[in-house]
Amino acid sequence: MKKIGFLSFGHWTPSPQSETRSAADALLQSIDLAVDAEHLGMDGAYFRVHHFARQLASPFPLLAAVGAKTRRIEIGTAVIDMRYENPHYMAEDAGAADLIAGGRLQLGISRGSPEQVIDGWRYFGYQPAEGGNDEDMGRRHAEQFLELLRGKGFARPNPRPMFPNPPGLLRLEPYSEGLRDRIWWGSASNSTAAWAAKFGMNLQTSTLKFDETGEPLHIQQAAQIRSFRAAWKKAGHAHTPRISVSRSIFALIDDRDRAYFGRSGQEEDKIGFLDESTRAIFGRSYAAEPDVLIEQLKKDEAIAEADTLLLTVPNQLGVAYNAHVLEAILTTVAPALNWR
Repeated sequence: MKKIGFLSFGHWTPSPQSETRSAADALLQSIDLAVDAEHLGMDGAYFRVHHFARQLASPFPLLAAVGAKTRRIEIGTAVIDMRYENPHYMAEDAGAADLIAGGRLQLGISRGSPEQVIDGWRYFGYQPAEGGNDEDMGRRHAEQFLELLRGKGFARPNPRPMFPNPPGLLRLEPYSEGLRDRIWWGSASNSTAAWAAKFGMNLQTSTLKFDETGEPLHIQQAAQIRSFRAAWKKAGHAHTPRISVSRSIFALIDDRDRAYFGRSGQEEDKIGFLDESTRAIFGRSYAAEPDVLIEQLKKDEAIAEADTLLLTVPNQLGVAYNAHVLEAILTTVAPALNWR
């Protein structure tokens, strides 16, 4: 059994070819797709966060709105770039959104990916510590956020407060019990997967990873997942972690599917560079008739290792078509692979 969710980047463009032409469209359609996904029996609605881009950016208003409109489906991110985040403010926003959703948030965080602008986090008022870099800063923000989610008091109360205080040091409010165990780290390398395990975070892997061995993406990710589990065991955490893999998967069952994805040209992994020195491997897309798709997916070792699969969706094709894409996977592919 696997949990199956969707992952939307929330792209929008004023092009007449797009069904998502404004930021308002992207946000409102994200809510509608989450509602439809819940009705279809999907397990999760996840959203990517990108700053300075025509994509989803501020996650917590969206997560809270989805939480208010749904009742069962998990609601998450993949991922929030921690270089841009104030851990204290984020802890309040996350607590509020999780309470609205009834404890269904699954927050994926990370140090972030290549940006639309140069050092965009500087415009948000952040800079690395002396001798450090933005990667260090992102991890430091993450560690502070995790500590705040423990709910321990740390702030000395005013002796003459406007309102009565509970005894002792004060914590941030609102506090949501259990959210600390529902934080995920988006990892692109074996070393950061082990780091996430040390801090008791679940693991998210995407369609991109640092190319550390030259092997296909799914083989490298399977090894990464096994490294994460070994590090988790070594850390001695009491509970079992969760692990997600993101994939672009399309079952070709009607003429629309064949027109959009029948000749995707992305049947192989691709190699590229994230910067001057970071070689990365970008995962292939899967697009085929269901019987062919089933045989292809049986060979994906990373999917086999994970307990959660996030399906990336082409959100600009509209809510109705994306609901069709998700339903096709649930009904024609997932049962044959024993995912459900």
